[in-house]
Parts: sequence; C-alpha cells; structure tokens
Amino acid sequence: MFKPADMTVWQGRIDDEEASPALRWHQKVKPWIGDTELGHAPALLGFACDEGVRRNKGRPGARYGPRVIRTALANMAYFRDEPAFDAGDVVCDDQYLEQAQTTLAEHVTAILGKNGFPLVLGGGHEVAWGSFLGIVNYLKDTDSTRRVGVLNFDAHFDLRNPQPQCSSGTPFRQIAHWCATHNRPFHYAVFGLSPTANTSALFEFAKKHQVSWCLDIDCALTRLPEINAELFHFVQRIDDLYLTICLDVFPAGVAPGVSAPATIGVEPGVAIRLIRALKALCAEHHVRLILAEIAEMNPEYDLDGRTAKLAARLVHEIVTTPNERIGQDVGGSRY
Repeated sequence: MFKPADMTVWQGRIDDEEASPALRWHQKVKPWIGDTELGHAPALLGFACDEGVRRNKGRPGARYGPRVIRTALANMAYFRDEPAFDAGDVVCDDQYLEQAQTTLAEHVTAILGKNGFPLVLGGGHEVAWGSFLGIVNYLKDTDSTRRVGVLNFDAHFDLRNPQPQCSSGTPFRQIAHWCATHNRPFHYAVFGLSPTANTSALFEFAKKHQVSWCLDIDCALTRLPEINAELFHFVQRIDDLYLTICLDVFPAGVAPGVSAPATIGVEPGVAIRLIRALKALCAEHHVRLILAEIAEMNPEYDLDGRTAKLAARLVHEIVTTPNERIGQDVGGSRY
C-alpha cells in the first residue's frame, strides 16, 4: 500500500526575526506526487514496514520510523537553495513483505526517472532489497552496464539465506544472488561490523563473494586515513553508489531505538566524517550517489528521541554539500 505525503508532519520554528534567510527543513519541503521533474533534489520516501524484522526475530516497531525521522528533521536548519520533496510512504501493515518491496522499487524507479535523489527512510533493513530493485529497474531502461556498489554502515552483514523466506537479515544475499543471475559484479562493503553478531558461516559467505568489511572497533578516528583508503579502492570499482545506513551500527547509548542494539558500535562523529569523505571521493571520481537510505529506526525503544535525531542528522549530512555546510570553519577546523 502507498500513502501520499502527510505534510502535517513538517512543522517547526520560524525564525522571522532574522534579516537574512534562516530557513528550516519544514519550510523547504514540498509534496511530490510523481509528475514533477525533481532536478536532482532529494525526495524522501518512507518504508513503513518491519515485517522483515519480525521474520528475523528482531524487535518490531520500525514501521513507525519514517514519521519520527521526518519529525526530527523538520526543525533542523536547511542550507540548500533548492527545495526537498516528500514522496510519501510505502506501507506494509500485513505479512506481504515481498509486495511492499516491489511497490518500494516502483517508487524508487519513478523518483530516479524524474531525476530525483531517493532518500529512503525505514523501516527494517528489508528495505534494501526494494531499494536495490528500484535502482536496477531504472538502470535497465537507461544504462544497464553501470556498476552499482552497495556500501553499508551496519553491525550485521545481512547476508543470511533467504530460504524459506526473506527478512531484514537477507537483503544483501538477495542482491548477491541477483548479481550472479544477471552476470553482474557484486560490489558490497560493510563498515562497523560486529564480530559477535555474525556467524562464521556469514563470514565465509562474505569471503567467498569478495565482500569487504571493517569491524566496529576499527572504525575509529585514529584509523580514518586507512579507512579512507579503503573507501577510495571501493569507489574506484563502481559507477553508482547505493549508501545504506542501519542505525544499529551506532552504540546503544546514542541509538537505543533500533531492532538490535549494539554493544560497541561506531561513534556518530566517525560515521559522519566517513560519509563526507565518501561523498568527496564520489565527486572526485565521477561516481553518482544514486540512492541513500536509513534503516531500523524503531521509535518504540527510543529514549528522548536520540535515535530519531541522529537519523535526521544523517539525512542532513547526506544531502548537504561542503559549500552548504555552515560553521565548518569554527575553531579553525574544516574536518
């Protein structure tokens, strides 16, 4: 099922006392119903579903994630000249996950077809299969030879066997199978992986399929140069980047509102620096950031809106360019 954008969520402070523009997200977001050229603007598309989490024996509640992310984002400062768009929600209130993923793919393809940048808000990480299908369906009609790379910030590989059914733990195995079936390279990397949350069978599958990963304890400020080098090698092999962020990659103290809280995790500041470095590498090497998504936002377990605020900050970082970042020179630091 699909629900058009609910614009009542876009509310917040109005700084009308300022002489210069002082705009926030809620003042710049417009509804998108599919017939407007987007001109490379971000289009927020919700995936209100946690059926995959339920199948994976996680904590349900992520189906309420898209709305709370929008609510947290609404009052944040907005630095772009162009507007952003709200493209509504794909909703799965029943057990028909596969149908919801197909619907999501259709809407992703439609956004790309109107030259928009899909920014998908989850929802369980089963969202990834629908997002990927939307990308390849779009490329099928434009340039099917382009190499798509999937970079995942996640405590988990999510490479489980989708038999007897898919779940939030299977999407990247499904993508690997699609790539093998269609004779396409499987470019997949995971940053923030927890060694205790992934079985030896998953590590063996990852090795066999040339998946690269960086453990949670290695995603640290002191190792940024080495990680940036890994990002460089990954970007060099692809034409389009699909960035997916599972909120359980962060420590439970800053992201308690997830389906599977992390014990150690990656500090948000490190992840943001890596996202900035990744975007810079894409620009330098002419790699298109074709889609980004935030997964596993579960407001039923959130405290003080911490996870929702972090998710909103990640959305803000993904869509904001270096020239649009305000205050980056404060204290003499550009990084």
